[in-house]
Amino acid sequence: MSDIADASLAYQGVKRIEWADRAMPVLRQIRDRFAAERPLDGFRIAACMHVTTETANLIRTLQAGGASVALAASNPLSTQDDTAAALVQEYGAEVFARSGIDREGYYRHIHQALETGPDLVLDDGCDLVNTLHIDRTDLLDTVKGGCEETTTGVIRLHQMAREGVLRFPMVAVNDTDTKHMFDNRYGTGQSTLDGIIRATNTLLAGKTIVIAGFGYCGRGLAERARGLGARVVVTEIDPVKALDAALQGFAVEPMAEAAEHGDVFITVTGNRDVIAAEHLAVMKDGAILANSGHFDIEIDVRALGELAVEVHRGVRPQADEYVLADGRRLVLLAEGRLVNLAAAEGHPAAVMDMSFADQALTCAWLAKEHEGLAAALHDVPKEIDTEVARLKLASMSIGIDTLTPEQEDYLLSWRIGS
Repeated sequence: MSDIADASLAYQGVKRIEWADRAMPVLRQIRDRFAAERPLDGFRIAACMHVTTETANLIRTLQAGGASVALAASNPLSTQDDTAAALVQEYGAEVFARSGIDREGYYRHIHQALETGPDLVLDDGCDLVNTLHIDRTDLLDTVKGGCEETTTGVIRLHQMAREGVLRFPMVAVNDTDTKHMFDNRYGTGQSTLDGIIRATNTLLAGKTIVIAGFGYCGRGLAERARGLGARVVVTEIDPVKALDAALQGFAVEPMAEAAEHGDVFITVTGNRDVIAAEHLAVMKDGAILANSGHFDIEIDVRALGELAVEVHRGVRPQADEYVLADGRRLVLLAEGRLVNLAAAEGHPAAVMDMSFADQALTCAWLAKEHEGLAAALHDVPKEIDTEVARLKLASMSIGIDTLTPEQEDYLLSWRIGS
């Protein structure tokens, strides 16, 4: 039995899901293929993902392939209650998600999704897989494999694999080019700034924006912030990434220095306490704090609360103002959770089209190949990544060249000299 906030919102949810579907032509093509081929017939899938219109179209695609799907929310602040209602009332999925639910309810919903006894799992941050390995070990023998679509989740899975505790094959969907290059760079870049602007109505031009982390997410953020006229400062722990940022013309500083003069701070590292008490203590009045990493641990919100003498909740939607003893005010967005999903609508559907196409095709591949896969973290087969890119180009009416037979021979032969 599903657990959603308001079933009467289903009609509104269907309209929004259909709107997103217009911008997801690759997933539509795969859905049509799945309906004909039924690669997931008889498979039960448990997913812990953001309950958004784009995710709904992935669920519809998996169902078209023959799967039954139970969905729990991976972030209470990103849950769209109308989307959840539509998935249950109109599309026949089981959904356990309510916007704004507390931590206890969050994990209860994950357990409810797992009660369906999944053959395959889809995770967004590794909480569902983690729960399986800690609290629901009785279900592990029936799970044939799964997919993880976030950098944070892949980091956790790598550690599980290194320690030898991962009990079934997982696939790092996050690491495909059509996911991390486009979703992380273009999706996170745009949607994070969208969330900050919606929450604060601030002008970014002329501001100093400090971006913690220069992976694909940080790079996309830096590029788009610069395009809006901001002065961008990057903080990093990786010398190669720091050098890359510097050679792209961005200022690179330790957080301890950047904290003193930044106007807007955005964390995208996948690690904890990136903005800590010592940084908060020196920030200027009015500084804005936002996180676009998967979990709400990158900004030390507890330290912020301890430094504050007053907290004004909801000064704007998804914006809380913390007043410090010396009168400075720091503004925390979305409680330190994913600002692009809590204060905006997440990635544009056109970006998620590729990410969820990767997910759908990888699920079909796992359903067929799981018996030959070790209990380890696997890459998505290159041909899936290439197929998604090919379908996306075709949907954009973009053509590319192909190799001639002579060019293929040249590339394959070591005997041909210069």
